[in-house]
Amino acid sequence: MEPVISFIFHVAILLMSVVIHEFAHGWMALQLGDPTAKNLGRLTLNPIKHLDPIGSFVVPLMIYISSGGSMTFGWAKPVPYNPYHLRDPRYGEAKVAVAGPAANLLVALVFGLILRFTASSGLISYELVQMFNTIVVLNIVLAVFNLLPLPPLDGSKILFAFLPNALGELRVFLERYGMILTILFIVFAFQWIYPLIFFIYRLIVGSS
Repeated sequence: MEPVISFIFHVAILLMSVVIHEFAHGWMALQLGDPTAKNLGRLTLNPIKHLDPIGSFVVPLMIYISSGGSMTFGWAKPVPYNPYHLRDPRYGEAKVAVAGPAANLLVALVFGLILRFTASSGLISYELVQMFNTIVVLNIVLAVFNLLPLPPLDGSKILFAFLPNALGELRVFLERYGMILTILFIVFAFQWIYPLIFFIYRLIVGSS
C-alpha cells in the first residue's frame, strides 16, 4: 500500500505544479491582451480543466515505476492563446512562454525558503519537510526542462523571439524535428540537466 500512497502523493504535487505552470501562461496572455484561455475556461487552478490523460497519469506512472519510485514527471494540456491578439507582437510569445517556468521557479523559491529556515530547526514535521522538498525539486525540474530550446517546449518560443532572421533555417529545422529531438533528449540526455537542477536547489534551500 505504501508505494501506491507514495505515487498518489507525487502525482498530486506534479499536477499542482503543471496546473500552476499552465495557469501562468494563460494569465500572462491575458495581461498582454489575449483572452483566449479565459474564454475557454482555462484561466483557472482547477486541475480538471488542465488534465491530460497521457501526460498527467500514464507517463507519470511509467516514470515512477521505471525509476523505482524515486521520481515522476508529466504535463498538462497546453493552455491555448492567440499570438495575433498579443499587444507585443515581437516578444509577446516569449513573455507568455517564460511565464510558465517562472511560476514554477516561484513555487520552488517559496517552499525552498521555508525549508531553508525551518527544516533544521524542527519547526515543521519530517512529513512536511519531505512534501516541501518534493515540491521544490519537481518545480525546478519543470522549469529547467521547459526552458530547453526545443519545440514544443517553452524555451523554443523564447529562442525564436531573439533568433536573427539569418538563422531562419534553424527555426524551420527545430519546428520540424523538435518533438523527436525532445523525446530523444528525455530518453538519452535528461541527466544533462541534473547539475543545473541541483545547483538551483542548493541555491534556494542551502543544502543538497
